[in-house]
Amino acid sequence: MPDTLLARTAEELLFTRARTPSAWQDRRVDTELLHQLWNLARLPPTAFNAGPARLLFLVTPQAKARLLPTLSKGNIAKVQAAPVTAVVARDTRFYDELPRLFPQYDARALFIDNPDLAEKTGVRNATLQGAYLILAARLLGLDAWPMGGFDAAAVDAEFFPDGLWRAEFLVNLGYGTAVNPPERNPRLGFDEACRVL
Repeated sequence: MPDTLLARTAEELLFTRARTPSAWQDRRVDTELLHQLWNLARLPPTAFNAGPARLLFLVTPQAKARLLPTLSKGNIAKVQAAPVTAVVARDTRFYDELPRLFPQYDARALFIDNPDLAEKTGVRNATLQGAYLILAARLLGLDAWPMGGFDAAAVDAEFFPDGLWRAEFLVNLGYGTAVNPPERNPRLGFDEACRVL
């Protein structure tokens, strides 16, 4: 049955066979593919359809050089080797777009005078969109390597000095080498990580 085959293929592509690459091919990622990536990653749900994630794609050596001083030592070579490093950020004033993105009622009013709620909603949903970005990358044939290990305040000062965007995490993107793909580390089983009430 085609639907079953498609579901199995998607499961393998997105989850069971996908790995974080240990090395990258010397192959450029076209800007058009980055457009396709965003056009997929923006579609899954976020609270109030807010879509607070903002992406900064660093593709040139000059742009990456600006990021390097903010990285932990172990991440410098990883960023230098990757064709693209995406800074997954959140728009601290994402709610200003809600009248257009969620016209059902005035959801902006929930956030405009509640900075704590705005921050929690922004962080949660921008991070969620970063996960969608990883899945969209895999669907489009790219590999993804999400990373912490950086000074977010330094990234914000370097790339977002107006304070409107705030860096949450990084994702290296490109075409991983097929040589010696890493074994998957263990994961917790259902009985260890889940409860059903």
